[in-house]
Amino acid sequence: MELNNVKSDLDVLVVGAGGTGLMLACDLARRGVRALVVEQQETLFPGSRGKGLQPRTQEVFDDLGVIDAVRAAGGRYPRMLSWRNGTPQEEWDLIKSATERPGVPYPAAWMVPQWRTQEILFARLRELGGTVAFGTALHALTQRPDAVEAVLTGADGGTRTVRARYLVGADGGRSAVRRAIGVAMTGETVDPRPVLVADVRIDGLDRDNWHVWPEAPGGMLLLCPLAGTDEFQLSARFDEGEPDLSPDAVRAVIAERTQLTAEAVREVRWSSDFRPRAALADRYRVGRVLLAGDAAHVHSPAGGQGLNTGVQDAYNLGWKLGRVLRHGAPDTLLDSYEAERRPVAAAVLGLSTALYGMATQRGDQTSQLGIGYPTGPLTVEDRAEPPADTLRAGDRVPDLPYRGGRLFDLLRGPHATLLAIDCPAPAVEAPELVVRETAGLAGFGPGLFLIRPDGYLGLATRNPARVAAYLGQLSGASALTTG
Repeated sequence: MELNNVKSDLDVLVVGAGGTGLMLACDLARRGVRALVVEQQETLFPGSRGKGLQPRTQEVFDDLGVIDAVRAAGGRYPRMLSWRNGTPQEEWDLIKSATERPGVPYPAAWMVPQWRTQEILFARLRELGGTVAFGTALHALTQRPDAVEAVLTGADGGTRTVRARYLVGADGGRSAVRRAIGVAMTGETVDPRPVLVADVRIDGLDRDNWHVWPEAPGGMLLLCPLAGTDEFQLSARFDEGEPDLSPDAVRAVIAERTQLTAEAVREVRWSSDFRPRAALADRYRVGRVLLAGDAAHVHSPAGGQGLNTGVQDAYNLGWKLGRVLRHGAPDTLLDSYEAERRPVAAAVLGLSTALYGMATQRGDQTSQLGIGYPTGPLTVEDRAEPPADTLRAGDRVPDLPYRGGRLFDLLRGPHATLLAIDCPAPAVEAPELVVRETAGLAGFGPGLFLIRPDGYLGLATRNPARVAAYLGQLSGASALTTG
């Protein structure tokens, strides 16, 4: 989209077309929110960097309608294979072998190169009627009582001012949005040694293993076959000096540290470098501007948490913006975004930092299935004595058997869901609400259960009046009628 064609009046302006920004735009589009994504680069991100999709993120993509494309594009993680002096050593599992579990449709991390994940999300956004203005950067923003005025700059240097009721910065660790609103990041360098990352095509190396040279001269080097492609992801730590990102230098690093020759590297498709860092934005919201993804939290790559946490930021924020903009919910509903997501990011930062540089097997602690909001401002556990071994308000709702199918089939879409289990449903009406009465459902116990649009149990009660009050909080009192 050309800058001149950008509409001057929007509901939401999303800055950054990475995984977080595209996920948010998709979620807003399916809710009928007028949103635009602007991206200063001319194309989508071309590299593989965030290649692991955790089980909870796969559930999010199931809800969004892209899980079939995601599964078709990727594959499971291979076993690690260590090399020493050009000789293969032992094989081992970095990623724990997943076992089937009730309520968990995607038990294992799934490898999809980041560029492919973003292509899938972009295609979904276009299906939903949304778009991205590439080659368009945020130049400045000004907050007004009822909107944000953003000055955008096109590739030709031209500018255009747009008004949006809200603006979301999803523009990465060097976020221009975060700087514009004066929010600092607090953190630390996890490892001062730089790391070279590249996507390469190589002859003479099998694709059955994730290859690692832990004692390579100059620093550890890894080559991981990227599922769904004919490429490997290179990761090379530099114990001394700075990495050169040129194709010839990438070839030389591989030749110096492994038994492969420079000529075996047929192509270097993309290269970058970074220093592992962990940092958290001091605030996620300033007025009508919000931060998400790497603009709000920067992780070490260990455990595959960064992209996944950003996608789930967007999943948390999208439905709340939809409720405020389309259904009259109070603006204060958006305060729950920081209250819920910032503690999650803080915990994930601690986990990824602890895992960095360790050969510890990844599994349940990185799946993000255990993340919930038990103490969040939208969590109401109204039962005095919930039955043992049942869900509590704030928990992720699992994919349980439901009427001969899956509970996720009922939850899929932008709506909230009220389950009346072994009791009549109250006569309530609210926007984007599905109400179902059902007999005993494993994992719940009897009562009334309001499942949020992002698949977390918001309210658990036996009192019908609490349902009306909770829906009023999510949709605005004027949108709620009771009988």
